[in-house]
This record gives sequence, C-alpha cells and structure tokens, in this order.
Amino acid sequence: MRKLIGICFAILITTLLSQQSLALSLTDDVKIYGDFRLRLESDTDSQKSNGTDRDDRDRLRARARVGLTFTPRDDIEIGLRLRSGSDDSHQSPHITLVDFDDNDTGDADFNLDKWYFKYKTGGAAVTAGRSGIAFWKQNEMLFDDDVTPIGIGYTFGGGSFGLNAGYYTLPAGMQEFSGNLGTLQVTLKGDLGSSKFSGAMGWVGFDAETGDADAGSYQKSNGMRDYSIFSVNGQLKFDKYKLGVDYYHNNEGYSASDSNAFTAYHHDQDTGYVVSGAYGGTSPQSWLFAYYYMHMETFAVNSSFAQDDWVRFGSAVEARASNIKGHEFRVGYGLAKNMNLIFRAYIVDAIEEDSATAVSKEDGNRIRLDFNYKF
Repeated sequence: MRKLIGICFAILITTLLSQQSLALSLTDDVKIYGDFRLRLESDTDSQKSNGTDRDDRDRLRARARVGLTFTPRDDIEIGLRLRSGSDDSHQSPHITLVDFDDNDTGDADFNLDKWYFKYKTGGAAVTAGRSGIAFWKQNEMLFDDDVTPIGIGYTFGGGSFGLNAGYYTLPAGMQEFSGNLGTLQVTLKGDLGSSKFSGAMGWVGFDAETGDADAGSYQKSNGMRDYSIFSVNGQLKFDKYKLGVDYYHNNEGYSASDSNAFTAYHHDQDTGYVVSGAYGGTSPQSWLFAYYYMHMETFAVNSSFAQDDWVRFGSAVEARASNIKGHEFRVGYGLAKNMNLIFRAYIVDAIEEDSATAVSKEDGNRIRLDFNYKF
C-alpha cells in the first residue's frame, strides 16, 4: 500500500510539471490550484524529558493539496480544498512515504480542509466556513497555517489601518471539533523612509469545552484550559532584507495550586518571543537566507494549534512545540516559477523540565530539505 501511495505521488508531480500553465482554469469563473511537497527529514541527538535518548529518525515525507475556487461575481468567492495527512492530525498535512529506520509510517488519508464562502466589498471581506483565521501573521509561531477551524472571519484594510476579527470552532483532528477561538487584531502599515513597515497588535482567546469527549485528545491537557494571548508583531522590509519581531503573552493567569499538575507546574510560563531576519527570496534563480531565534514558554501559545516544525516532541499526530528555545537556519533557492528548494536546520532545547518528576530537559536537532511546487 505504501509503495502504491509513493507511485501515485510520483504520477502527480510528473503531471504537474508537464502543465503548460501553472494556473488551471476550467472557465473564467472556476479555477483549480494546488501544491506538492517532497521532504527529506532527519531528527538527531534528541533527548526525552526522562533523560533517555530518542532513536535518530530519517524519513521521506510528502504533502499534496488541490483546491477549487468559484467566483460567480467579483465580490463573491466559493472555495474548497482537499489535502493529504492523517485523519487524526489537524496540524500536519504530511504523510510518511518511507521511514528509513523501519518505524511505523502512520496513516495516509485525505480530507477537505477548506470549504468556505467569501463576500468582498470595498476594502472589507467576510469569510464563513472552514478556512484559515482572520489574523495577520509573519510566521506560524502563534497559529499554524495548516490548522483550519470552522467559523466566520472579518478583515478590513484601508490605507495604513486594518482590522481583523473572527470566531471559530477548533478542529480535533480533521473530522472532529472541540473548543472555540475568538480573535481581534489591529494592523498598521506604512513607509519609514525607504523601508516598509507592517505591524499588528491583537488577541486570541481559546475557550475550552472541558465536558466534550474530544477535548481530551489534545496534548498536555490543552483542551482543558483556556488561553488569553496578546500578541505584538512588527516587520521591516528594505531592499532585499526583512526583519521581524513577535511578542506573545498569555494573560489567563494560571495557579500554582491548579488541579491539573501540568498547569500548576508551568503556571507562570506564559511569555514568548521570536526575532528573525531574512535576505533574498525564491523567485527563479534567486537565493533566500533566513535566521530565526525563538523563545516560547509552555503557555505562551497553545501548542496544539501552533507551529509543528521545530521539534519532534509530542505524538505522531500532534506536536508539543512550546517550552522550547532555539534556532532555525534557512536557505532556499528558486528553481523555476513556483518551484523551489528549501533547507532548514533546527537546534532546540527545552526551557525547563516538562514536569516536577522529570530528570532532564528535552532537546534535539532537526534538518529538512523540501522540494516545493505549486500551480
């Protein structure tokens, strides 16, 4: 079965690369789009919180997504998208084609991760259905782009000022839902001399449904506690350079005597920040060089919905990517239009022990090489 999946992906990429046009239009109103990723990934020198070593792991993984948009009028868009991944993973659309260390390769399923209706008027838009969240982000540290909740979002952008707001039901895997998310954000943009500035101040609130059976499926009781996270983000672009800063603070105020032992132990670990710099891009025959430093305390973000790139901590279907600090080094090269290679290396340590009984801090190194193509 796994070989068959690999053959199907090979056929898919060959078909995509043979297209004359990168954007397929069935009619003027209906368009098909998609992307394909092939990934080599290696995890090394990783230690569990109990002090034992994780086995090194090398894998060949893939992601395939295909979508359709229908625009019967200039102000209306209807869309849907199908993605690969496990039924049980709302964070990752990747499937493992080959595990070179003979570990379990996991599930290979397909699900609709987007189905939505969008109405646009002037500089505003309202989106209802299953899609991303209405929140400006320069990375996925707060909320992973692969997580697609169901709800309604509002965006407005006029001149230098913008407003984003939304209310959503959160996925627990790809087919179940538990808990709610509210978002509110003000954005600013403008020129600073020869540079361009983008910034935002916002809030995201996770409202747990503790009585829901699916709430217990999230890592580290994330479905059993509320989060109230304030974010401040800034980005400066000049020439081919880009600098970024992100700051997060969870104002929920957990107690050292909380009935949940994990919450009590990490009750004051509620702040995170990211600094980044990049040069270049991945247009054809161009190079990208980027660096990120991340310091994310345990409850600074809700790790069940934040990025899942930096570490292998967690389960096979959900990352536990907070309580970490470390570095990402990124190099990219544009092979052709909408086709590139991206190399990323991560060096990560835990900020503190995972629990009062832990004898050590987790750590680990990860490298990835991605071939990306979209049409």
